[in-house]
Amino acid sequence: MPYSPDQNQKIFISKFESMLKTNNVYFFDSTEFEGIIQFYLDNGRQSLAHKAIKLGLDQHPSSVMLRLLGSELLIYEDRLIEADKILSELNAIEPNNEEIYVQKATIFSRKKEHKEAINYLKTALAYADEKADILAMIGVEYLYLDEFENARLNFAKCLEVDFEDYSSLYNVIYCFDMENKHTEAINYLNDFIDKDPYSEVAWHQLGRQYFILEEYEKALRAFDYTVLIDEGFVGAFLEKAKTLEKLSNYSEAIENYLITIELDDPTAFAYYRIGECYHKIGEKDLALKYFKLTVKEDPLFDKAWIALTNNYCDDKRYHKALYYINKAIGIDASNTLFWRVYAEINLKLDFFEEVATAFQKCIELGDDTLDIYIGLSDVLNLIGEFENASKILIKADRLYPNQAEIEYRLACIYFILEEGESGENYLKAALKTDYEYHAVVKEMFPAVFALELVNTLISSHIKSI
Repeated sequence: MPYSPDQNQKIFISKFESMLKTNNVYFFDSTEFEGIIQFYLDNGRQSLAHKAIKLGLDQHPSSVMLRLLGSELLIYEDRLIEADKILSELNAIEPNNEEIYVQKATIFSRKKEHKEAINYLKTALAYADEKADILAMIGVEYLYLDEFENARLNFAKCLEVDFEDYSSLYNVIYCFDMENKHTEAINYLNDFIDKDPYSEVAWHQLGRQYFILEEYEKALRAFDYTVLIDEGFVGAFLEKAKTLEKLSNYSEAIENYLITIELDDPTAFAYYRIGECYHKIGEKDLALKYFKLTVKEDPLFDKAWIALTNNYCDDKRYHKALYYINKAIGIDASNTLFWRVYAEINLKLDFFEEVATAFQKCIELGDDTLDIYIGLSDVLNLIGEFENASKILIKADRLYPNQAEIEYRLACIYFILEEGESGENYLKAALKTDYEYHAVVKEMFPAVFALELVNTLISSHIKSI
């Protein structure tokens, strides 16, 4: 009974490895050596591939294919000069061999000389019977050069050769995306669907393009066709659910997110979106359930931790919210979003020292936006640490000059610290920057705005306008 190709290969591999162990010399024809070498290359067993190439060339020194496999291995090992030397010798023997030009192109691509790589691939194309793979390689080289139109045209040619080459279809649409040509992508996909109306990939990509253009009804229709053609297409159900959310159809969105969980392993993203949908329809308990499932699935999913705490804050259950934000910080203490929420919750509970600690942590971690400095200074004022509040505001003033929020606060603090000259200077600057804002600060520092000097300065400013 004849052996299958796979069985033959196993026999040749076994025979070859037996030869290496026993030092016996067995004869293999060049095609058998090619199969042995390719097996080792495919499985990343470089040392055995080298031995097979050497023994193969000992038995078949004139085999171009074996030498090509040798140069391929050298390219894989980044021994480009040695590989190029072999290819140049082979080119003199077989100038019409497409594989020589393909490997030459690979060398230039490795050296980031992509235009040269393209030139060699175009030469290979002229000698190739099967053109699709080379066209795809040309497309990839153009992608390296960010020449998306040229890349797209070559991937499109792949589809002309093989209409079911979905990898090339994805690349065509990727190129349209990179050029922001979503309408053109839609036209291309509609033409493709006219030729192949049962292509779930094309319908799925069409839905994505409509979604990007915020044409959600059309996107939904495309995703409906996708899942009708392929009931196991997880990505399509996910995109359909996202589209239903945009259409405020939260109940049906939940159903589709749940389908993705049934079809595949659950994802934190799906759990989170389900939680958000339940939150939007007022099902708080179910929302909390799915937010908890999210952080269990992915403890680093910061949006879910924040959604959890916000849900408890909405119900004024601040201690419960604090429990969860503390858990989040325990997992990722470098996340400034967590420290901001921690500050907000502690402010609700009048735990001002903890609020100050949170804002200081934000600054240490690089979140030094104006609102953080203002928040920290206000808390320090509340607990009577006016000197520290002034230091924070001076630092903020260097980063954000000519800001009324800073100038008014510094003026008030200096008046409290009985440094009248500094207070006067900052108040004058603040009034020039934004007169109207003084009404906001007046509520925070009523005693300062009761001072005769402060009222005189405000009156003088009004008269000077």
